[in-house]
Parts: sequence; C-alpha cells; structure tokens
Amino acid sequence: MACDKSFCSNHLLLSPEKAGVIDLLRILIYSDVHKREFVDSSEEGEESFERRWIMFVSILAQKLLLLVAKPLSLIGSVIEFWLNFLSSNRNFGRLLVNCFRGKVMPDRESASYISIVGYLDKRVELDNRIRPGDSEYHAALSMMASKASYENKAYLQTTITHHWQMDFLGSYNFWNDYQRKVTTQAFMLRDRDTIMVAFRGTEPFNAADWCLDFDLSRYELPGLGNIHGGFMKALGLQKTLGWPKELDPLLKTPAPFAYYAIREKLRSLLGENDKVKYVLTGHSLGGALAILFPAILAIHGETWLMERLEGVYTFGQPRVGDDKFGEFMERVLKEHRIAYYRFVYSNDIVPRLPFDDSASMFTHFGRCCYFNSKYQGKVIPEEPNKNYFSPRQVIPMMMNAWYELMRSFTIAWEKGPSYKEGLLLRIFRVIGLLIPGIPAHIPQDYVNSTRLGGSQLFLHQQ
Repeated sequence: MACDKSFCSNHLLLSPEKAGVIDLLRILIYSDVHKREFVDSSEEGEESFERRWIMFVSILAQKLLLLVAKPLSLIGSVIEFWLNFLSSNRNFGRLLVNCFRGKVMPDRESASYISIVGYLDKRVELDNRIRPGDSEYHAALSMMASKASYENKAYLQTTITHHWQMDFLGSYNFWNDYQRKVTTQAFMLRDRDTIMVAFRGTEPFNAADWCLDFDLSRYELPGLGNIHGGFMKALGLQKTLGWPKELDPLLKTPAPFAYYAIREKLRSLLGENDKVKYVLTGHSLGGALAILFPAILAIHGETWLMERLEGVYTFGQPRVGDDKFGEFMERVLKEHRIAYYRFVYSNDIVPRLPFDDSASMFTHFGRCCYFNSKYQGKVIPEEPNKNYFSPRQVIPMMMNAWYELMRSFTIAWEKGPSYKEGLLLRIFRVIGLLIPGIPAHIPQDYVNSTRLGGSQLFLHQQ
C-alpha cells in the first residue's frame, strides 16, 4: 500500500524490511542514500557521514529487533508469568490451597496479574500526604497513572475505582497503520473536574515498541518543522491519508487510531460539563505521544479542545521534533495557557535520545523538571549531559550508579516502607553499573521524585 506524503513538505522514511546487509554497508560508504530502496527521501542531495551513520544505526537496530521479536516476547512472557506464579502461590501451603481451588495458574486478565514494570515498583496507593489542590498533586497523580498504564484493564479498573476512589473511563488498544497491528495503549480516568489520559510507554520485551523508538524517520509539516516519524505512526498517522482532520466514516480498521478515538471521547466527555478540563500524561514513549497529541490538535484547529487542556506531564520522554517544531509548540502552549512539565530523573538515557545535534536534528522544548539521585528537583532549560555519551561523564555516572544501588538497601529505612525496593529492581540497579541510563528510566525513581521533591519544585514555580 502506497504511503501518501502530501501532508508534509519534506520527509525521510526508513524501511528496514527492505534493507539487506550490503545495502546497510553501502550507506556508510556512499552519500547518495536517496537512491537506496529502503530510504525514501524528498531531498536528493548527498548526506553527510554523520546523518548516514544515524540512518545505519536506526535501520540496524530495527532489523535486529524484528529478528528477535518472537523470542524476546516469549522471554518477557515467561518472566512475567513466573513472577505472577510465585506471587499468587507464595509458599507450599498456599500452592496446595490453590491446587484444591483450581487456581494454581495466574490469570493474565485478572486484576492481580502485574506486568514486569509493575513488579519493579508494586506501589498502588497514592501518597496521602499529597492532597487535591496541592501544587504537585497533578504531577504525582500523572506519574502513578503513567506507571499504571502498563497494566491490564482489570488491574486499572480495580486500582482507579477502589484504591484511588476515582472514575475509570476505559482502557483502549489502538491501531498502527504502518506496523499493521495494535501497538498503542492508553486509559482514561476522571478525578473530580479533571479527566486524565495516560499513554502507555515502551514495554521492555515488546520489539514493536522498541522499533517505534528507533524509527528515526521524520516528516516536516509546513509551518511546524520536523517530527519523529515513529511516534506519529503510533499516535495514528495513516499510511494513505496522513493526518486528515476527520476520518472517513467508511474506513475500517481492526482497532481505532489513537488520536482520533481519544479526541472523540474527549469531545463527548467535556461536552457534558463546561467546568471539566483534561490532562495528558505518559512515561517514555507514552510521554512522546502525550505531547504530540496537542500538536495534532493545533494542526486541525481544535481550539475548543486546546482551551480545555489544563496540562501535559511527561516522564522520561524522548525528543520528538526539531527546533522549529519546538518553537511552534511553545507558541501553541503559551497561546492556550497549557502547562507543560517534562520530568527527567538523573542519568535516564531516554530523554537524551535521539541526539540533539546537527545530524539528528532533534531537540527538546519547554521546561525541564530535573531531579538528581537525591530527588532534589529544579527547573532548567535542558537536562545535564544532554546527549548522554560524554567521556567526561563516564566516571560521575558510574559513581552515581553505585550510589543508587547502595541507596536501594537504605531508602526504606530513610523514607518509609513504601519506598522499599525489591530484588528485581536491584538486579536492574546492578545492570546500571554498566549502563547507568537504563535503571534510571524505571518508573520507581520518577514516582519517588514527584513524592519527595515535587513540592519544593512546584513551590518555586508559583
């Protein structure tokens, strides 16, 4: 099926499925990349080696992910199932009881079944010290919602209804027209006069999610700038239509497109009460989708929905566009008085990708709410060590990783039992001794940041 690119003024599309080993090696040697079958570019000039290297890494990473997609998914399923099996059958006595009840095997659709991300941080309850009306309330609730977005519908419904005492509005799966399958998830809740939309982030063992992250295809929209292609595809970019303002009512897909379905639900819910506003949030990939959502609203001239958007809270969000797109978004957010808080914890690698340089063209915009490993927050233009791979930062990052590992044994004693870290998270902390940016991306530290440092950070913003 041909891809309609009439909605953009320029584009660079990478198709890893069309690239062979020889093709990959050629783009490192020859600069005429637009002649390659797996590169669809509107610019026919020669590319610099730096940009060709980025294309090489992007395509190679996606090809490797596609190659290991099934075993990776199987490994993740086995680990997740085993964790839930051990949790539901805590000891031999409980195992015998469950045998008699016929409930030895955990049910993947039950409210007690938890994802791997959920086992890294098993907290369910909101921090009762942070009350509605507090300056950090929406940030803390947004992070807990972003963490919960990795779980199944039954878990979400139970957590939101019984634990948080809020209204569960639904959990949804969305279609990716380019990958030809469901890749995007989100859920909605209502807390008094606020509706929250939480987009799920990258699942650790989901190759399709990682392909979206590594897909450095880009589209340049007139007047907006260049936007990350992988994230636009996840949000609902259509292969044959691009970004039409309204969907063709005759169009049939196995699941709805994220942007259009969420927009319709918001139109309906907000239309019931003029006082209700909404908040967008997400962790990792989910954060990228949360901030791109109002960008497409702006493209479509959805002024009413923009006026009802109270804020966007993202956690560990990667870069989504170039400097021109950033300038456009800052104008849009300011015009409609939309608060945008981009949280970054310590050495988290994801907010530092894709690189912010002349070759990759990506950059952040808006305020950065940065927290160090002691959960002390401050608002700065850009997180320190913005491109992560810096020889000067190797030793400081390694030392910080050792501190985080040692902290995992003492934090419950210092801050309280709700901050206790389990064995699985400590294993990730050990991995962080080699790659410090990996465990720093886990939701645990973002939850801790909003709870322990959020009040001081938002106090300074008032």
